[in-house]
Amino acid sequence: MKAVIYARYSSDNQREESIEGQMRDCIQYAEYNDIHVVGSYIDRALSAKTDNRPNFQKMIKDSAKRLFDVIIVWKLDRFARNRFDSAYYKNILKKNGVRVVSAKESISEGAEGIILESVLEGYAEYYSVELAEKVTRGMTDNALKAMSNGGITPLGYYLDDAQHLQIDESKAPFVREIFQRFSDGEMIKTIIADMNARGVGLTVRMKKKPGKKPYTKPLGYNNVRRMLSNRKYIGEYRFKDIVIEDAIPAIIDKGLFEKVQKRIEVNTRAPAIHKAEDEYLLTTHLFCGKCKAMMIGDSGTGKKGTVYHCYKCANAKKTHTCDKKAVNKDLIENAVIKAVVAKIMDDDYGRRFDGTVVVQTLRFANARQYDFTCIATAISRRGKRYR
Repeated sequence: MKAVIYARYSSDNQREESIEGQMRDCIQYAEYNDIHVVGSYIDRALSAKTDNRPNFQKMIKDSAKRLFDVIIVWKLDRFARNRFDSAYYKNILKKNGVRVVSAKESISEGAEGIILESVLEGYAEYYSVELAEKVTRGMTDNALKAMSNGGITPLGYYLDDAQHLQIDESKAPFVREIFQRFSDGEMIKTIIADMNARGVGLTVRMKKKPGKKPYTKPLGYNNVRRMLSNRKYIGEYRFKDIVIEDAIPAIIDKGLFEKVQKRIEVNTRAPAIHKAEDEYLLTTHLFCGKCKAMMIGDSGTGKKGTVYHCYKCANAKKTHTCDKKAVNKDLIENAVIKAVVAKIMDDDYGRRFDGTVVVQTLRFANARQYDFTCIATAISRRGKRYR
């Protein structure tokens, strides 16, 4: 008789030794019962409450090949903690001539065995549901006290001994800077590049290795994007339906936070700022001269394989309610940069530009590899300093 072993553990808090222990007991069971083990299927950190387990599904699929006759599990709850899934997959296995046996639970083949197996599976599902209820209750109690329920500590905060978020004064200035720069119009990727170059990042603590020192993980786009929408920074604590105002020391004032949310909303309505590998610098800044809709980045490939980049009216592209023709990307971007540079260098107009406009122009010019020495000269001539 040929068999495979299915082993599983459900949490990152459990370790590889859990799998080793299951394998050892299953092999002993096979040797005692003169069963030849031909392979194993192992799922790590995956719950049996769901059948969305890659190696479990592979095992069920492989059973149709008739490569094995028995699946050995440490206990039946390793196979499934859901009575429907258990019955469903055991029925498939039965059709394929495969049965499931438990190494640690003695279940007879007769009628009483069916009852005992049903009781064990019912208890496994009961245990799983009860545990979930206890965890949810504990997390709700924590939330009512504005205590941390786990997860990554937001940049600019640390957890005190009572598991409350407190401001980390060494990191909070970076958070304020990120919010302010984004509010002023700077792009997330340039903010990230600068912060990473300065060594600013997320502190990661290894739960599985308590003795190992925390390390700094560089910021990524998603980290900063979530940070800019995180209401903890204005002091708001949220967990499911529980919302507590001013439960956390605020790092960002509400006015700046709302300004950032408005810019995020504008960017969300303006797709294709990063189409393929090209950056469309004028996204959210360029509008159709006919219908006033936003111009969005677009690209296409010609008959000879040449890729063309352009800006297209959103209404012309999506709803075909405007006949505005596409505008060549390089042509319009260079024209805008030259026009703004000319205005900045004009003493009468230059005095009207604030630092944000100059910073944006410098960034655009740099991205287009435009010679912007003349811009710096004009700024210097007026004795102004910009970030």
